[in-house]
Amino acid sequence: MKNSVKATLIAIAVAIVLLIVALVFALNQRAAPTPPEGAGQQTVRTDSHVLDDGGEGAVTVVEFLDFECEACGAFYPVVEELREKYDGEIAYVVRYFPLPGHINSTQAALAAEAAAQQDRFEDMYHRLFETQAQWGEQGEETPEVFRAFAEELGLDMAAYDAAIADPATAERVQADKTDGEKLGVTSTPTFFVDGEKVVLETWDDPEQAIEKALNG
Repeated sequence: MKNSVKATLIAIAVAIVLLIVALVFALNQRAAPTPPEGAGQQTVRTDSHVLDDGGEGAVTVVEFLDFECEACGAFYPVVEELREKYDGEIAYVVRYFPLPGHINSTQAALAAEAAAQQDRFEDMYHRLFETQAQWGEQGEETPEVFRAFAEELGLDMAAYDAAIADPATAERVQADKTDGEKLGVTSTPTFFVDGEKVVLETWDDPEQAIEKALNG
C-alpha cells in the first residue's frame, strides 16, 4: 500500500513538473514571437558584389539570383536596362542563391566567386547568363564548362583552380544563401530595393520600386 501511495505521489510530481515546463515554454514563445520576414537582417554586406555604385544617396538594389534559373536569365536583360537607365542613381548588388533543383547552380556560383577573387566578377556574371542555355538543365555537374569560361576570360587558371578547391569559396556562396533565407527568399530572382522586398508580378515591378525609392 505504501509503495502504491509513493508511486502515485511521484506520478503527480512528475505531472506538475511537466506542466510547469510547458507553461514556461509557452510564455517564452509568447514573449519572443517569430520576427517578420527580413526583420533585422542585412540585404548587403561589406563583401557583397556591387556591379554599380551610385555613390552617396543612391538607391540600393539587391538581387538574390541563381545563374541557372531560367527566370533569372529572363530578367537579365531587364536588369541590364535598369542599370543603364539608372546609372549613377542606384547601387546594384548581386548575391548568390543557388537552388537545389538546379544541378549546375552551385558550380556556376563558385565560378563567379573564383572570378571575383581576380576582380572579374562582372565578366563571369555576363558570361554565365549569356551562355545559360548551353549548360543549364543538365543531368550532372559540368565544372569543366565554367573552367573553360575562365580560360576564355583570360583568368589566372592556377588561382582559379585553387579558389574552386578552397572550401572558403563555397562558404562565401553559402553565406549569401543563408542571408537570403533569413530575409525570406524562397525563389529567384528576388529583389530588394532599399531593404524592402519587391513583390514580383510583372516585369516592371523592380523599376516601379526604384522609382518609388527615388521619389519617395
